[in-house]
Amino acid sequence: MASDTPGGKPVPIEVIEESLYEVRRKIYPRSVSGLFARWRIILVLATQLLFYGLPWVSWNGRQAVLFDLIQRKFYIFGLVLWPQDVIYLTLLLILSALALFLFTAIAGRLFCGYACPQTVYTEIFMWIERKVEGDRFARIRLDGEEWPWSFRKWRLKITKHVLWLFVAFWTGFTFIGYFTPITTLGSALLHLSLGPWQTFWLCFYSFATWGNAGFMREQVCKYMCPYARFQSVMVDKDTFLVTYDKVRGEPRGSRSKSADHNALGLGDCVDCSICVQVCPTGIDIRDGMQYMCIGCGACIDACDQVMEKVHYPKGLIRYTTERAVEDRESNQSAIRHILRPRVLIYTAFITVLTSAFLFSIFTRNPLRVDVMRDRGALAREVEGVRIENIYRIQIMNASENNMNVSVKATGLEGLKILNSQGQVVTEIEVAPASNLLMPIKVSSEIGINKPGNYPIYFDVIAQEMSGNELIARKREEKSTFIIPR
Repeated sequence: MASDTPGGKPVPIEVIEESLYEVRRKIYPRSVSGLFARWRIILVLATQLLFYGLPWVSWNGRQAVLFDLIQRKFYIFGLVLWPQDVIYLTLLLILSALALFLFTAIAGRLFCGYACPQTVYTEIFMWIERKVEGDRFARIRLDGEEWPWSFRKWRLKITKHVLWLFVAFWTGFTFIGYFTPITTLGSALLHLSLGPWQTFWLCFYSFATWGNAGFMREQVCKYMCPYARFQSVMVDKDTFLVTYDKVRGEPRGSRSKSADHNALGLGDCVDCSICVQVCPTGIDIRDGMQYMCIGCGACIDACDQVMEKVHYPKGLIRYTTERAVEDRESNQSAIRHILRPRVLIYTAFITVLTSAFLFSIFTRNPLRVDVMRDRGALAREVEGVRIENIYRIQIMNASENNMNVSVKATGLEGLKILNSQGQVVTEIEVAPASNLLMPIKVSSEIGINKPGNYPIYFDVIAQEMSGNELIARKREEKSTFIIPR
């Protein structure tokens, strides 16, 4: 049977089933050249040069950027961070979020169009696809039913996927190289001795890159990315977006080059649909602002080329604001509205947090000390002449140099620090970027102080040689010393 439409005409069940189950229509973006296309190429090269090259950079005999999860140490050039430095990660995440809000308020989804990993790798995979299978119409014919499977079709498809898998594998390998020294990882891979977790994550990230950039593509931007859903609350009439000028372009329609479109009652849009053909998400920008638009500017380049061919002014599709289109303002006039309250607030927050972050980094003391009183061992009397309390002292050296550390206990008369063998502790050597945990005893002679609980202080002084300069670091930790009755 069939269902009835509002007009009373029956609709075949086959049509209903097709509309329900047509989840995705494959998009074949057309290649385009122009200003924004060049910027996309520059950003792809810059981001991938940074991503693929950074793990191979050395610093002080080690990998410059390494997040060593096993040793719980994070190296960023000359900076060594520990889990206790999670405040820096928190600040970076807050700054990244505020920067995203700021860029969106000014110019929409710039990050999505030029620097998002999904966009970057989709661009790389589409470039490989165009080189192997040809441009838009060649790919459409190749995937069509009229082109049967033949040796040439198999060869093109296999070549494309082999190249895709190579890029995906190298991407996964590089990503893991940020958490395992990449030279060690490469040696283990060559000798087929990767650990189970390394093998799992290598396969996982390679498959994710291959699937997201090769198959899912715009589906990630449309349905999986949360940013696409809430970007509308961060833009306003003064945000620069990829915009179709309806006042100038409508009514659209085809015409000959020599025709006077004004006399025909037509706008500047020749309805060539090339702006749709070049869009990586398959939308029609002429329908207005849509959350699926990633702001890549491909439609601007395409439309400008068409306008040039028909001898119309460029800018029918352009980066501009809603207010500029409504009030017929130029972009130079629209720029005056950039400094509005939300932009100023975001900028102020970013400036303050960035200043605090940099100040904290540059004034950071690489000496960290933690003193823990051994709660399982009470104060005890030794040889009838002294009282001992047991502690555990943890000294962290977050610098790239050796530290010679001296520890002194103050707060009570006659305090001495002894090691586990009962010897007086004078100096402790802590290796670069290392953590030393050792038990110590604090001793006081009987009769000098009355029974009770007393606050004491551990004064820790470290000396490190940085180049030809001797630098002193200081820390003070408070604890409790118990004298039993």
